[in-house]
Amino acid sequence: MGPRTGWVEPGSGWVVRPRAGRVEPRAGRVRRLATPLGILAAVTAAFTYVGTVDPNDPGHYPVCPLLKLTGVFCPGCGGLRSAHAFIHGDLGAAFSANAVATAGYFLFAAVWVLWLVRAWRGRSLRIGLAPAWWWGIGALLLIFTVVRNLPFGSALAP
Repeated sequence: MGPRTGWVEPGSGWVVRPRAGRVEPRAGRVRRLATPLGILAAVTAAFTYVGTVDPNDPGHYPVCPLLKLTGVFCPGCGGLRSAHAFIHGDLGAAFSANAVATAGYFLFAAVWVLWLVRAWRGRSLRIGLAPAWWWGIGALLLIFTVVRNLPFGSALAP
């Protein structure tokens, strides 16, 4: 690389990071992308398994302990059925099984894409939520759990 031009010889194994103005090895980019791509591989494997082994057939998955002991649906109840329907393209059934989980799939996809783009550009992904947001998320899950267990919220039950 010339000291002032910023050009890199093709095939040299080095990349110029325009914002930082410095050179880094290509292996650095591969290493930065390894974690988001590894997470994608793990999530894809899990969804492939759930898409293949139907949770509607008894005996394949354990019963929710809270449901078994108390008869109350937790916020995660119906999540496997939701994932199965989501994989098969039935968004109505996915929302019917667990609306929060289905919304979570879309949220995960959006955050994952943001993470991948930032990793590609050499930036880290920092999502810092104020405590009020965490309390709000907890309140939303609590309200969802209570409503899905009441007679008028039976549409939210799996």
